[in-house]
Amino acid sequence: MDLFRKCYDFTRADEIKALGLYPYFRPIEANEGPVVQIEGRKVIMAGSNNYLGLTSHPKVKEAAIKAVEKYGTGCSGSRYLTGTLDLHIELEEKLAKFFKSEAVLLFSTGYQTAQGIIPTLVQRGDYVISDKDNHACIIAGNLMAKGATAEFVRYKHNDMEDLERVIKKLPADAGKLVVSDGVFSTGGEIVDLPHLNSIATKYGARILIDDAHAVGVIGKGGRGTASEYNLETEIDMTMGTFSKTFASLGGFVTGEAKVINYIKHHSPALIFSASPTPSSVAAALTALEILEAEPERVVKLIRNANKMRIGLKEAGFTVLEGRTAIVPVIVGNDDIAFKMWKMLYDAGVFVNVFISPGVPQGRQMMRTSYMATHEDSHLDAILEIFTDTGKKLGLI
Repeated sequence: MDLFRKCYDFTRADEIKALGLYPYFRPIEANEGPVVQIEGRKVIMAGSNNYLGLTSHPKVKEAAIKAVEKYGTGCSGSRYLTGTLDLHIELEEKLAKFFKSEAVLLFSTGYQTAQGIIPTLVQRGDYVISDKDNHACIIAGNLMAKGATAEFVRYKHNDMEDLERVIKKLPADAGKLVVSDGVFSTGGEIVDLPHLNSIATKYGARILIDDAHAVGVIGKGGRGTASEYNLETEIDMTMGTFSKTFASLGGFVTGEAKVINYIKHHSPALIFSASPTPSSVAAALTALEILEAEPERVVKLIRNANKMRIGLKEAGFTVLEGRTAIVPVIVGNDDIAFKMWKMLYDAGVFVNVFISPGVPQGRQMMRTSYMATHEDSHLDAILEIFTDTGKKLGLI
């Protein structure tokens, strides 16, 4: 069998392109935040993870430019060798203070962060216990740990009874790490962290929470899931990304100083990767400063998402309940999902379409997400276009 046979046989994307319904890899030509330019025309962005609208903030852009002027475009080495700048140390220290943690370690991408943590800590004879709906980066980290002869088990999505059923079967004296998204990236649900924490404590397990979609969205001043439940001092590790709220690129993990120090000296993902670029770190630093100085951005973000959640439900759409920036509209069919995406796009709204097998059959969706910089005029236009499209497709 030719290794490339699977490539030659893959035709689904080409079939959707031939119908004019292909929604992926659309190049953005200009980005103002709530409005972007694609294919020569402006559309309202209702699918971005730029939650606080900071990617186009003048101070963030200025910080990135100044960092390039001072340090150059890259670090030309890993953090372990020649790739550590004073900027990296400054951001780690400020993040640790922000999250009320002993220490923080930066990684080059958010996706890489899970791969840098999980297989480094979970080794032979240890167990990683993971929510079935966790992000792909966590799954990759879990599989890497399993490949190193650790054990990988899963529990039903956000089901704490099933978590306890799974964890109680594991050897009492084995090392255990419970891993979960804080805010789940597809549906926008928040993990039942108080219950998860209670179970993990009962069975002697450590906790890693992925707050990629939680920081800047929930918790006191946008400090994430642990803060949302007043559990900052009880959750062992929080990981996150700079590609959403922090308007940049990179990842981080918070935790005890000794744990962070161990990861720093044992994680291949850190040791053998080039460090985050000066401009990326400077942008994230400035975004953090804005988040701390302007917590009202978090308030407006949630107000905007709630307005859309209520408005879409009142229009008759099936909308998943939540209180985060993610507002999924269930369509329930691949073909309808592609058609609806194209109709919305042609009418001037860009959203993310999720189809099977990325989501279960019957849960295909338009995953909308909102920003603090959306104004009522943007949101009202989105609602009007969604309502018109939904009626034309017979969804409402």
